[in-house]
Amino acid sequence: MTEATLTQPQRRFSPGRLLTSGSLSELTIFALLVLIVVAFSLLTPPGTFLSVQNIESIALTGSQLALIGAGVTFLLIAAGIDLSVGSMVAFSSVAAAQVMSTMTANLLGEERTLWAVLGPVLLGALVAVLVGTGWGVVNGLIVTRTKIPPFVATLATSTLILGLTQIWSGGVNVTGAPVELQTAYGMGKFLGVIPYPVLTAAIVVAVLWFVLAKTRFGLRNFAIGANPESARRAGINVDRHLIVVYGMVGLLSGIVGTIDVARYTTATISGYTGTALAAITAVVIGGTSLWGGRGRMSGTIVGAFIPATLTSGFVVMGLPPFWQNVAIGVVLLLAVWADQYRRSRAARG
Repeated sequence: MTEATLTQPQRRFSPGRLLTSGSLSELTIFALLVLIVVAFSLLTPPGTFLSVQNIESIALTGSQLALIGAGVTFLLIAAGIDLSVGSMVAFSSVAAAQVMSTMTANLLGEERTLWAVLGPVLLGALVAVLVGTGWGVVNGLIVTRTKIPPFVATLATSTLILGLTQIWSGGVNVTGAPVELQTAYGMGKFLGVIPYPVLTAAIVVAVLWFVLAKTRFGLRNFAIGANPESARRAGINVDRHLIVVYGMVGLLSGIVGTIDVARYTTATISGYTGTALAAITAVVIGGTSLWGGRGRMSGTIVGAFIPATLTSGFVVMGLPPFWQNVAIGVVLLLAVWADQYRRSRAARG
């Protein structure tokens, strides 16, 4: 045995070290997704889980989750959190559906063309994005001005926004959005291959990825999450930055609400109760810390497809929907444990 060998520290194998290794984290997340896909492929009848229709369904669900997850990534890195995203999506979708259905209700026969409904569709989408952004800014103002912990503040606004959504809609789903929107966009495909909602999500997430990784805004986001007091001393307006980030999460919720209306021509009131949990799960699985200062958009993108794949797999297997929440909860616990383990190891040096 050589002297060099004798002086090398002897490290025992540790599953925790493997799971939390920085160099393996990206591969670990992707490997988990591949493992889930393989498992469901083997557990379901041939040609069901890996059918084109089911893959499209996973892509659509995962891309919408990635849209919200992109905003939540910014927020968690900045040491914030938002539990109201599901309620904001519901409110935005109702706003979009109400505008679209009201403005196109009197269009009949030859008057009802794609170009005739384009104005109401664009206006409905704009209203959804504006109200979503507005609610996000409200969250940011409450958190920064009152100093109420973000968890408590957004939990309260989640209930408030959902209640107002139910009052506005009368507690029922809002129907009547133009079917032309569903045909041309919601179910349409770019070059006959890529669904337009997936393409939309890819473009928006790519822009936010660039902002986080390559701009001063992204750098400030990391600085605020790592140490807000040091960021203030460095001249960063922390409160204003957080309000912008909360507004961004609201804006993305408005986009997702509009996409849902385009896909189903209906605004669903109770279909987003698990959206916040799924988004946070996707982001934390992707390597973003719940305690701020660390995260990456690439991990969020992969992480977004894990809850989407789990949900699809359970549906194909015919299992009760309750198991979807159990699985997502377990995955979230494991992801938080991995993050906590990584933090404790870093603190020990």
